[in-house]
Amino acid sequence: MENERERIRVEIVTPVHNRRDITLQCLKSLARIDKKNLEVHTIIVDDGSTDGTSEAIGREFPDVEVIKADGNLWFTEGTNVAVRAALKRNPDYVLMINDDQVFDSRFLEYMVGTAEKYPRSVIGSLLLLWDTPHKLFQVAPIWETLKGGWQLWENQTVWTIPKKPWKVDIIVGNCVLVPTRAIREEGLMDSKRYPNFGDAEYTPRLRKKGWTLLIEPRARVFCQPNAIPKRITSMSLKEKFDALFVNLGHTQNMRRRLFTHLDSAPTKLQGLTGFVVFFVKLGWQKIKRETPSSKAEETDISILFADAVVKD
Repeated sequence: MENERERIRVEIVTPVHNRRDITLQCLKSLARIDKKNLEVHTIIVDDGSTDGTSEAIGREFPDVEVIKADGNLWFTEGTNVAVRAALKRNPDYVLMINDDQVFDSRFLEYMVGTAEKYPRSVIGSLLLLWDTPHKLFQVAPIWETLKGGWQLWENQTVWTIPKKPWKVDIIVGNCVLVPTRAIREEGLMDSKRYPNFGDAEYTPRLRKKGWTLLIEPRARVFCQPNAIPKRITSMSLKEKFDALFVNLGHTQNMRRRLFTHLDSAPTKLQGLTGFVVFFVKLGWQKIKRETPSSKAEETDISILFADAVVKD
């Protein structure tokens, strides 16, 4: 009989809100993964869902632990609540995920194996788009100060990336395996500055504290494409002010972007410089839009706030 004490304990955590079918799809996928030599437990923080998410999980996945919240946690604190609960079970690793994903059956085996092989490492999976499953999705951004900050690869596929784990400077938080030791040493994500984008600061913080960030290319996770945010030009004046200056959870919030630049860049000076460059680029795009002879398509700050990409 397998010795239970030799099994590696992994807690899978995620917050959810009002997308019951997506959440159930995620849990069905996790139920099929290879758990050889692993002891896996899942914690869901249901942050105020009104669509019967908790009840459906209870019926279909009774072994999944559900923590109910009031709808005010957002992604970052929702994840933190789940991690605090996970730490009480004394796992070896905590896997932080989003629920709008499906997982290759061996993804966790590969991530844990890589974490065990490389001491003081934090492991990210290979994120792929589920509608074009050979294409990478926001994997391994690169910091470029004079281009305005973090730059994403463009047109990378499963055939163009390294075949072995490779180092990165930031791991996008869709699927990140964090050793319990790292969490106990460096704490949780900063939910005050980052209600909705805590991963943008968290893995760079771990890297600066001596943890190696790695992407394991065999650990394949298929993600729902990002939704396009509401256009700033279609908002009322009050909505614009709230989005740009008040609501730190909003995709286009400028304070949140400044915090991200300062906290995740290699240095504070590079972060501030990148932030200034970003707005210079934003102003240039505005000039191009307003030039009659320009052939540029009409754009919007909603699009301009998306990071530029690194060309192949």
